[in-house]
Amino acid sequence: MSRSALIENVTAMLADAGFTVSDQCEIRPKSFDVAARRGEELVLLKVLGNIDAFDGPTGAEMRRLGEYLRATPLVIGLRTRDEELKPGVVYFRHGVPVLSPDTAMDFFLEGVPPLIYAAPGGLYVNIDSEILADEREDAEMSLGQLAQELGVSRRTVSKYEDGMNASIEVAVQLEELFGDGLTSPVDVLGGAEEVRDADPTPEEPDPDPEDQPVLTVLTRAGFDVHPTTRAPFKAVGEDDTERLLTGNSAFTEAAVKRARIMGSLGRVIHTRSVYFVDKARKESIDGTAIIEREELENIDDPEAFRDLLKERADRQEA
Repeated sequence: MSRSALIENVTAMLADAGFTVSDQCEIRPKSFDVAARRGEELVLLKVLGNIDAFDGPTGAEMRRLGEYLRATPLVIGLRTRDEELKPGVVYFRHGVPVLSPDTAMDFFLEGVPPLIYAAPGGLYVNIDSEILADEREDAEMSLGQLAQELGVSRRTVSKYEDGMNASIEVAVQLEELFGDGLTSPVDVLGGAEEVRDADPTPEEPDPDPEDQPVLTVLTRAGFDVHPTTRAPFKAVGEDDTERLLTGNSAFTEAAVKRARIMGSLGRVIHTRSVYFVDKARKESIDGTAIIEREELENIDDPEAFRDLLKERADRQEA
């Protein structure tokens, strides 16, 4: 299956599951393909045939964007170089959860979350430590007796009851002993933080010097500004009340395309979007405000900037 067909299938599945899906981000470089929202659930999605093509810089950018936009970064892929992705398993690449299309369909469309995750050494599950301890005590088994049944050390059983996750083989043995209910799903929409590497959000990149004048004005207007490197927008601005996708360049066909994508993303992510140009031929493009740099330089009052932004973004094109 081609990647474009895979993206179409995934977006159709999300729409069937009740998500509003943005236009595809077709401008390179791009860290994600689409944004999708269902109620309070917001996903930034990358779709790949081979997930080994997902590199570290892209993973870092998706994790930063997830933090800025209150979204879950997620990859859906078919295989690695060596094997097909297994159904019902969450994989990880550079701190970002990865699902097969079948796993994603079960989760988003059928409401069946994955129970298994892949980590160095094999496949693992989350064990509910309190239930395990209660079941062992109800069965009047000591730590040593349970350890002997499982073929592990007493210390390992103690760690399970302290919250350590277990291999899938041990989980099967535990359920044979105590029945279902010992395992808990992987929290995919929480970024699966309970099982992925506990790395901090990657540091922000340095802004492009050409972007610095615009970013300075946005900062003066009261926004915390986060530069991006692989998104269809140059930065994310945020304050106590809203977030803002920003871009800037000459007014070209590529700029119009970016502005349209930003407008579509803004409607899904629930942000405003603005594109700064030297000379504008329009005041807005699909909900993205178009503001000339000269106009921006003449604005000293933060509220005046916000009023101009709202006026342009809300104005319907003829």
